[in-house]
Amino acid sequence: MLPCIRLGLASTLVAVALTTAPAAHAVSAPDPATAQSAAALVVTLRYDDSRATGWEAAVTAGVASWNANVDNVKLVRVSPGARAEIQIVATSGWPQATLGPVRPGGQARVELGSQAVTQGHDKTRIAAHEIGHNLGLWDTKPGPCSQLMSGSSAGTSCRNALPNATEQARVEAAYAAGAASRIPTDGRVLVDAG
Repeated sequence: MLPCIRLGLASTLVAVALTTAPAAHAVSAPDPATAQSAAALVVTLRYDDSRATGWEAAVTAGVASWNANVDNVKLVRVSPGARAEIQIVATSGWPQATLGPVRPGGQARVELGSQAVTQGHDKTRIAAHEIGHNLGLWDTKPGPCSQLMSGSSAGTSCRNALPNATEQARVEAAYAAGAASRIPTDGRVLVDAG
């Protein structure tokens, strides 16, 4: 019986120590409503690159660049024939894309033109740049290599496929609080001829 009393006393002392611990050491459980609300603010856009033969690695890298650098919009690849907001195709002309921001259930197109590659431009930069148009970004030509949306004006030696802080902020603003679902695209196509 004595061991039980000691255990009870020890349990009481531990409980007192825990309840008097400084708040700085307390860890609160995440609020499920807040976590669900934050997840609901992420706009998911589906893309189909099944007709982008020869560009698969560039598309994957371009999408990864956007997914890693913006928080409130995510690009997700779908199986051929599945519903997708963004259709990505390989063409023989100059790269071009529909100006967004494309909204869920909307429709946009990226044409990855081989003429730019023939002139020496980087495929991954092209793919990321054209997807940037779908996300609502205009060209910033002429511009430095540090600006993804400067496109071909940065020259053939430019391999940067990452949006800079300004480009990231513009996409974040376009999709803030699900705003892209309320902004219609005008269907304008931007051709990125050198």
